[in-house]
Amino acid sequence: MSYAVASLAPCSRRPAAVSRSCSRSAVLSRSFWLGRGGVLVGCRGVHYAINAGMVARLLEAEDDEDITRVIEEYEEFAESWDPRFEFETDKAWDALHRCLSDGTLDLAGGSFPLSHVVLGGMQLYEGEDYVVALVRAEQVPEVAAALAPIDEAWLRRRYDTLEFSDYQGFRSDEDFEYTWANFRGLDVFFQTAAEAGRAVIFTVDQ
Repeated sequence: MSYAVASLAPCSRRPAAVSRSCSRSAVLSRSFWLGRGGVLVGCRGVHYAINAGMVARLLEAEDDEDITRVIEEYEEFAESWDPRFEFETDKAWDALHRCLSDGTLDLAGGSFPLSHVVLGGMQLYEGEDYVVALVRAEQVPEVAAALAPIDEAWLRRRYDTLEFSDYQGFRSDEDFEYTWANFRGLDVFFQTAAEAGRAVIFTVDQ
């Protein structure tokens, strides 16, 4: 299947500090990106491979404010940290989760392990203004193994054939190329995390 090419410009690199202006409902409805009124907004996705100490801090957090503080402190530290343990998907995380699950942005959509690449996993943030999804260290090798054989043709088939309910972006050849470009290397990231015995968190900020 081929789509008419539409304009979809990649985002600039996310800011170092986490912004909370994207609500969970906006993140998961896609309306944050290109609303029916044509207003361009956006939430950018970032994966981090984190050690056991960081996992413990997140799991011990008493509330969303604690989670926010832990993530922000970590991001400040990560600016000069090993780049192998950070992977950005910009806004392509939306289409990627759909392709790797069941075509929706349902947090429980699809099946493990591919459902856990982006939005699946343990939801650590309870509020509606942020998403932090944890893939435990013991799960990461399975996710890495499931990602390893995925190539552009496989992802394109998923992109073309799944319904993508409520997808308010432009489905197009250019959109797919953008999605694929932001997917490339994600398998290496998960494999590196697996070899290091690290967990992975996926976060969405604006």
